[in-house]
Amino acid sequence: MVNKIDSSLYLSNKITQRNTGQQTLGKDDFLKILMTQLQHQDPLNPMEDKEFISQMASFSSLEQMTNMSKMLEKFISSQGSDSIFRFSELIGKKIEWSDVSYVEAKDGIREVMTTGQGIVKSVSQRGNETLVELDNGDVISSKVISKISVPDK
Repeated sequence: MVNKIDSSLYLSNKITQRNTGQQTLGKDDFLKILMTQLQHQDPLNPMEDKEFISQMASFSSLEQMTNMSKMLEKFISSQGSDSIFRFSELIGKKIEWSDVSYVEAKDGIREVMTTGQGIVKSVSQRGNETLVELDNGDVISSKVISKISVPDK
């Protein structure tokens, strides 16, 4: 009698599917793992102090990196919203600006330089962009300002 293994039972034919939650572990997951380790350790052979201290240091580092990441996100978002206040110092000052744009012509694409000057009348914000309104009615992006000076009286 010959025993034959069904080829459909080979491990290489099995589709492995992971049924886990998130792809990354967070600080709460790490703390749950640590607590589970402590609950299920052998009382006669407890976890060594070095291992426990190492895991606590890893947890502390993870906590600090998470806090630093949150603070950095807050800082970056506040920098964008503060720009209107920084540019408000331009009100009443004379600015010169130049902007490069590209237009399609018969012979290809040409570079067109637009320049201007004026006294800053107001500053506004549209999304992440700060706009400057001049006394002559022009509204320009703060990114194209090339010179700031005190107006002639």
